[in-house]
Amino acid sequence: MKHIDINQHLLELLNKQEFLTYYEYLIEQNKLINLTTITEKEDVYLKHFYDSLVISTQLDFNHKKVLDIGAGAGFPSIPIHLINESLGLTIVDGLNKRIKFLENLTQKLDLKVSLIHGRAENLDLFKHFDIILARAVAKLNILLEMALPLLKINGYFVAYKSVHYQEELNVAKNAINVLGGKVEEIIEYTLTDELKHVYIIIKKVKDTPHIYPRHFSKIKKSPL
Repeated sequence: MKHIDINQHLLELLNKQEFLTYYEYLIEQNKLINLTTITEKEDVYLKHFYDSLVISTQLDFNHKKVLDIGAGAGFPSIPIHLINESLGLTIVDGLNKRIKFLENLTQKLDLKVSLIHGRAENLDLFKHFDIILARAVAKLNILLEMALPLLKINGYFVAYKSVHYQEELNVAKNAINVLGGKVEEIIEYTLTDELKHVYIIIKKVKDTPHIYPRHFSKIKKSPL
C-alpha cells in the first residue's frame, strides 16, 4: 500500500479566495438544509477540502471527463475542479435540494458543471467518463455497478474509504471481476496524526456486460 503524508502544496492551494467563498456559502446554507455535520472552518478545510484534493496528486484530471456520484455538498469534485479548471465535470445526486445548492454554488465559483438530479445507474452515458469519484456514498460492490458501466476502458473509479476498507474490498472482488475492473492501487493518506483515509483506485480493463447496471432495487437486493 502506498502512503501519502500531508501535502504542503495542496494546503497552500486552499488559500484561494474561492475556497473561502465555498466555505461561507456552505455554512450559510447548512442552516437551511442538511449538508454537513462538520462546520468549524479548520475542520471543513481539512476534512472536506483537503480530503477531496489529495487524489489530484495521483491522477491527472486535466481535460478529463469526470463524474461525481452522490456529491452531496460538492465533495470531492468541486474542490478538485477549483484547482483543475480544464476538467469537464458532471455531478449526479438523488436529492434535488443538494442539486439546487450546487447550482448556486457553482455560479458563485464561476464553474461550469453539469448537474443531474437522479441516480447514476439511470444515466445514459455508457463508456463516457475518464474518472468517476464516490465519497461516502455506498458499499463498494454497489458503487461499482453504478460506476463501471459509465467508465471508459482504461478509466479510473476512485472510492474514498476509511482505513477499515479490507472486508468491503473482499466482498467486492466478484463485482470488480464481473464488471471489467481491476484494483490498480490502494493509497492511504494522512489528514492528521490520528486520522487517515484510503483511496481504492479501480481501473476499467474490459467492457462491462450490457446487462449492467441493473435497477437499483436489484443492485441493493442482490449485489454482485
